[in-house]
Amino acid sequence: MAKLKPEFDKRNVKIIGLSIDPVENHDKWLKDIEDTAGVPVNYPLIGDTDLAVAKLYGMLPADTEGGSEGRTPADNATVRNVYVVGPDKGIKLMISYPMSTGRNFDEILRAIDSLQLTAKHQVATPVNWKQGEDVIILPAISDEAAKEKYPDGWESPKPYIRVVPDPS
Repeated sequence: MAKLKPEFDKRNVKIIGLSIDPVENHDKWLKDIEDTAGVPVNYPLIGDTDLAVAKLYGMLPADTEGGSEGRTPADNATVRNVYVVGPDKGIKLMISYPMSTGRNFDEILRAIDSLQLTAKHQVATPVNWKQGEDVIILPAISDEAAKEKYPDGWESPKPYIRVVPDPS
């Protein structure tokens, strides 16, 4: 994440890490991350020792008892989620990773690009879309409104699909 922070900054996205470990444990962790990744952690970390945030966002069952003390990696396997929260404070994307699978931040950046584009331009991005590729006009947009927004027209491989170049 620290290496990719400039990419998040370009998108005006803030990174926050959540850990159910006590904040004191983060010092060792931060050194390990810097040693292995070659860059220091450059974003805030939240210590959630009472598990309140983890329970609130469904990372751990609400009836989980106790706090972080005495928990093992097996107990915390579900606390490996990535959330993208929009300016309206609503969750726009949620991905849960098992302990055995590293997170794919290229995909998360791609999804953020899509979320920002679609919120601004009333389009949808197709499967495997990448920035700069064609997009689809939302079905909720009438042809009349689409003609105003896209005066050069669109391709329609099916009557309900209207493809236009990336408007960004």
